[in-house]
Amino acid sequence: MRLYVDESGDHSFHAIAGAEWRKRYLCLLGCVFRADYYQQTFCGALSQFKAEHFGDHPDERIILHREDIVQKRPPFDCLQEAEKLEAFDAGLLNLIAQTDFVVIAAVIDKYTSQRRHYSSLPFDPYHVALLAMLERYCGLLRFRNCMGDVLAESRGGNEDRQLKAAFHTVYKVGTRYHPPKFFQEVLTSKELKIKPKAHDIAGLQLADVLAHPVKHQILMERGIAPAPFGFADAVAKIIETKYNRRFANKQVTGYGKIAL
Repeated sequence: MRLYVDESGDHSFHAIAGAEWRKRYLCLLGCVFRADYYQQTFCGALSQFKAEHFGDHPDERIILHREDIVQKRPPFDCLQEAEKLEAFDAGLLNLIAQTDFVVIAAVIDKYTSQRRHYSSLPFDPYHVALLAMLERYCGLLRFRNCMGDVLAESRGGNEDRQLKAAFHTVYKVGTRYHPPKFFQEVLTSKELKIKPKAHDIAGLQLADVLAHPVKHQILMERGIAPAPFGFADAVAKIIETKYNRRFANKQVTGYGKIAL
């Protein structure tokens, strides 16, 4: 299995009390795929979806990026036409609904968490959210008697090095709640894989599209943000069936939805 990770929000921690929710809260979202299904089914389905809406040009790869889609920047400027936008949204929602994957989302309040430490590592909201996500992901792997790794979107040279160091520390010494073997027994590598979204990684693109609507929905449930509407609301409703859950009682809170 593999966990594909992307974010919604600014990962810096220069947040202040009362900041607008989009800036104050960071959401780290992970999509968990079985390797065989991902390679044999999902990658092809996503490529077909892109070809249907943007044509099949071997020299021009279409990379789904939520901000570019919302702003209708090239190559998504064709979505300025209402009919094409409607067809694109419907097709993407159908693709998400039909795809077999598990969602783990960690939302962190950078203002209140700025004064706390999740582990012995220096504070960084992205790192804190990643540690919480790794605990749930490895718990899922252990429950399913599987092994897996993690692939995150690149955020830049120094930040990537820090993120790899944080991952390696978890693998080597564990966290406050789990010893090293909890992670070592199910992770296939002590190293975090990092690649830019420009490499056309299907799982990273899916995580990018989902991160903001999921963050919006979780913050709405906590009385922090207004209810999502339109496409974001439709995404949130679909994803509700895909969250990581506690096996005994199907609980999502703390397993698929993590508030920090």
